[in-house]
Amino acid sequence: MTEALDAGLELMAVGMGIVFLFLFTLILTANAMSKLVQHFYPEPEIVVANIPITAKTGVTSTGAPVVAAITAAVNKYRSEK
Repeated sequence: MTEALDAGLELMAVGMGIVFLFLFTLILTANAMSKLVQHFYPEPEIVVANIPITAKTGVTSTGAPVVAAITAAVNKYRSEK
């Protein structure tokens, strides 16, 4: 009985060791690939224009028919629940 238990524990340790090594290698490979991609393909810089936002440029006016359609759709959705 102890021989079987020893063999089972040995098999468990070897299996867990192999899984640990595989996951460790996977993490190292993923990190290396990420660094390579960032090195060769850096993200472009985002340029933000300094345009002042006024009532005319920042807000679009919604017409009465659009507001009515949205209101009707919301009311219909709520009534179906």
